[in-house]
Amino acid sequence: MKLSEILDPEFAQSLSNARVVGVDIGSRATKCVLLYDGELFSTIVASGVSSRKTAQEVIGKLLDEAGKKLTDLEYIVGTGYGRVAIEFDEVPGQMVTEISCHAIGAHYLNKDTRTIIDIGGQDSKAIKLDPKTGRVAEFIMNDKCAAGTGRFLEKVAGMLELKLEELGEEALKAENPAQVSSQCVVFAESEVVSLKAKGESKANISAGIHYATARRVKSLINRIDIQDTVLFTGGVSNNPGMHKAIEDVLRITLGKTKLDLTLAGALGAAIYAHKYAIGESVEVGKEEKTDAAV
Repeated sequence: MKLSEILDPEFAQSLSNARVVGVDIGSRATKCVLLYDGELFSTIVASGVSSRKTAQEVIGKLLDEAGKKLTDLEYIVGTGYGRVAIEFDEVPGQMVTEISCHAIGAHYLNKDTRTIIDIGGQDSKAIKLDPKTGRVAEFIMNDKCAAGTGRFLEKVAGMLELKLEELGEEALKAENPAQVSSQCVVFAESEVVSLKAKGESKANISAGIHYATARRVKSLINRIDIQDTVLFTGGVSNNPGMHKAIEDVLRITLGKTKLDLTLAGALGAAIYAHKYAIGESVEVGKEEKTDAAV
């Protein structure tokens, strides 16, 4: 894909000569973006037991697709849970937090982005951006509880005998979303069992779970000053049921981009890689860790 067709026009030219890779190693999936002479190559694979081996495989796959070698790269940046495993003798590299990478990635995709909702496999985050730079102005993260994460949705999908990728589509079929009042994963699971026993449809239960998750996201994002444009990133961002629930509960319209927003963190890592490669001063913004068991 051509960068000029994906990025905000204000930023595409600045990356036209980039020859870098960004790797986002998450708890469930590894995302990789290769920027090379105005082209973007990307892939998403399941995270393996060895983060280093997974990174080597995805980078190798994209280099083969582009017809390039590892030594053709100028820089590699790793982010995500497994970023500490990113190290290659042939190419200089650096680690950047996933919060900063999601922020700059979203900013380059849509310069009007002010707020990011990021839901991954094991945590969820609300991030407010500095609109002039794309750096993190404020963020809050919940990594103390499984509720409001992909792991929770995966568990519910299993309870409903659905594949994870089917759960969101099932939720869209609901005629009367079930009331799931608890925002604790343990009690919510009990409610699902009770609803199944009462003969509630899979669609209504699925929708109820998505709305409960969206209410948890709302309690998180209310702790920062949410502003338009809002982008939804992370592994759960391709879930249509979650999209609808977030828009309904927060009473917003989520922004759209020309790139799968699951790749926002990997794109941001690649952007930082180019900044390091050209010797640009890199500031990653406000990165004090803020946990919230909300």
